[in-house]
Amino acid sequence: MKNKFNKLLNYFDNLNFKYKTAFLIFIIAGGMICIIILSQISIFTIKNDFDILFDKRTKSLMELENIKDTYAVNIQETLNDIEKKQISYEQANEVLKLGLEIINKNWDLYQNQIKVENKELLTTFIKLFIIKEENYYENNTLKSSILKNIDKKMQIIKELITKINLEKNDEFYSNLDLEINALSIYLTSLINYDLSLAINEKRNTDKIFNIILIFSIISIFIVFLFSIILSFYIINHFKHLHNSLEEKVKEKTKELQELNNYLEIKISKEVAQNRKKDIIMFQQARFASLGEMLNNIAHQWRQPLGSITMIIQSFQTKMSLGKLTPSFVEEKVNDALLLASNMSNTLDDFRNFFSPNKIKSEFSIKNCIEHSIELSKYFLNQEGIKVELKVRKDVKINSYYNELSHVFLNIISNSKDALSSNVDKNDRIIKIIVNKFKNSLVVNIVDNGGGIPKEVLPKIFEPYYTTKYKSAGTGIGLYMSKQIIEKHMNGEIFCKNILHKIKDDKVFNCSLFTIKIPINEISEKKNDK
Repeated sequence: MKNKFNKLLNYFDNLNFKYKTAFLIFIIAGGMICIIILSQISIFTIKNDFDILFDKRTKSLMELENIKDTYAVNIQETLNDIEKKQISYEQANEVLKLGLEIINKNWDLYQNQIKVENKELLTTFIKLFIIKEENYYENNTLKSSILKNIDKKMQIIKELITKINLEKNDEFYSNLDLEINALSIYLTSLINYDLSLAINEKRNTDKIFNIILIFSIISIFIVFLFSIILSFYIINHFKHLHNSLEEKVKEKTKELQELNNYLEIKISKEVAQNRKKDIIMFQQARFASLGEMLNNIAHQWRQPLGSITMIIQSFQTKMSLGKLTPSFVEEKVNDALLLASNMSNTLDDFRNFFSPNKIKSEFSIKNCIEHSIELSKYFLNQEGIKVELKVRKDVKINSYYNELSHVFLNIISNSKDALSSNVDKNDRIIKIIVNKFKNSLVVNIVDNGGGIPKEVLPKIFEPYYTTKYKSAGTGIGLYMSKQIIEKHMNGEIFCKNILHKIKDDKVFNCSLFTIKIPINEISEKKNDK
């Protein structure tokens, strides 16, 4: 026996931790379920027996007592009053009829109750398999005999009562009184019999409850014992596991320290390389924008230079014809000076655009957007693109004017490329809507260039990603725009495709760029290092 127990303990000790835990949970859960089931069985059993005791026994006893009282009060006392001629026959007849109706009603209720067997499933199961119900106290022959005698006596009394009149002699009333007393004795016997049944059923209920209580206590003890044993083995398993893990942690810690030293060196190298890449990207972005600006400057200057050339040629022509006058010279000189002043202003505008000054300034968002539109006027007019600026709420912000203007210029340039290749020249529109929402400045830029392909849309803000030819773009314009808005201005920039009636009632596939800049936080942003 001891060897078998040791083998069982060794078997549990060698079990996998997962199975030990599962077995412990199973034992605890199974034990608790058994305890709950037994307690519920006890409750249902007690309730069932109590209901039987009350409904089948107690109520029936009350009905039998009511019958006895009715015979004693309503029948016998009325008969005595008739015999002594204290009441009339008509008055007595009504009382007797009422008494007989009450007796018949209570007797019918009693007989119907004793025929109903209220056997619940749980009670039946317990009495069949857990404890054998003791029915030795039941005597159906005796009860059947008492019931027959009561029915017989009740019929005799009923017949005698129907024959009553004021002329009956004392012997008639004595016989009737004797029959009622005999019936009362039978009813008392039946009451005693039913009461003894109720008492014995109560004993059975107590016995069942005690046995189930013992089973519940044993179940709790078994669950507790198994829980302690399994917990002991699980604790030992945890100790072994803890010791092995400590060794592994020491080894891994040593490896991690070595790896950390290696990664520090590698990260420092990667950071240096990334800084170089960022510098190159900023330079490429600046050179790309510089190329666009030089193209715009060349166009802005081409017409004024042509006009100045014509003014110079007009001096030569007038001189050769002898028509050169001081007023003509003054007029043409003023025209030339005005053209030169416009050329100088154009150069200042583009030079300030690339100014490295990182000092914030307060400016109107409307003026910033109009400045970007003015700088891109040449290629917009060349492509026949119409720009609609709608400022619902002009806001003054304290931020980086040139950087924000550069963002607008990049988005307008991308819209120009989409419109030039996809839309008829008469329908090319860029709509810019400025509004304030809560504490944020919101700028929506919409173009009807057909939208951005779904496979391209998630990548448009990635560095070096472009759908243009390599000679036409570097793919860092929108990336730099995202860096400026999010890092320098603590804002958001995103893009999506929409359907929009951008012109008349015609619906176009449009791309929508949204820029959100928090107004109350712009002044608190730090400069980029």
